[in-house]
Amino acid sequence: MTWFKIDDSAHMHPKFIAAGNAALGLWLRCGAFCAQHLTEGTVPGTVAKQYGTAPQARKLVAVGLWHERGHDCPRCAQPEAGDYVVHDYFEAGRNSTRAQVEANRVAAAERKAKSRTRGNATRIGDESPTNRARNERGSSPNGERNAPSFPDGSAGQEGVSQRDTVDGVTGSQASTKPYPSTSYGSRGQQASPDEPRIAEPVRPLVDAMTAARMVVSWELGPAEWVLLQALIERCGVQVLVDHAGSAWQGARTRPRSARYFLPGWRSLPAMPPRAADSTGRGSNVVALHGSRPSTTDQRVREGLDLAARLREQEAAQ
Repeated sequence: MTWFKIDDSAHMHPKFIAAGNAALGLWLRCGAFCAQHLTEGTVPGTVAKQYGTAPQARKLVAVGLWHERGHDCPRCAQPEAGDYVVHDYFEAGRNSTRAQVEANRVAAAERKAKSRTRGNATRIGDESPTNRARNERGSSPNGERNAPSFPDGSAGQEGVSQRDTVDGVTGSQASTKPYPSTSYGSRGQQASPDEPRIAEPVRPLVDAMTAARMVVSWELGPAEWVLLQALIERCGVQVLVDHAGSAWQGARTRPRSARYFLPGWRSLPAMPPRAADSTGRGSNVVALHGSRPSTTDQRVREGLDLAARLREQEAAQ
């Protein structure tokens, strides 16, 4: 972008006062045209006729703000017949020549290109292997510190370890069935490389999360599968899904892994054993807005029903 510059004292210059506001409007518009199109002060006659009137152009020539062909000003170029030239267009360096503007544009483009190159190099260099791994599996402020620290081939093979249990959930409440490092697929068999690696006892939670449109990776270790089963028995699927929905909405970036929700799920209190009504709520819970279920409840139930029908169809085939 170029600029048509005016001295800040021009408003009281004798030539401006003599020209009057109407002619000065033509002078200003044509000056901006010269700056935009790099004419170096030359005003084509067709532009002058489009932006103003012939008397206004004659007034500018008469007061000395413009020159016509054949003028005697030693500082200004001679325009073609029918055109005009702005008097002292380059005076005191107020306006730039075409060569200066084009050189400045080339220099600015080179600076931007170098800046982009440095920025890309900095971003690539700053991505450490730790950050890259965290971005791939999903980030959680305390996820790595709070999640079970057992590798796939250690705890969880011979039974539930103390770290695998949740406060208030004992080994008699949680299943002690070992989870191999390769978990189960959609029909209780060992998962193929193309199928989700889902442990069957946790599938109701996975289906409910998917139905609620919270799609994350479920690549977990054996100890984490045991922990999730214990959490389901302790809190119930609906409580875990509702808590995950709040965490999903508050996340700065979309969670990519189910590990993101583990710290929050572990902090939930145990749900007291209550007789549940047809909606799955305890008998001492009063539903808001009458008996109408929430949108999340309805979406989860519809998703679970759909998942059950799909499994039945697959079994029939």
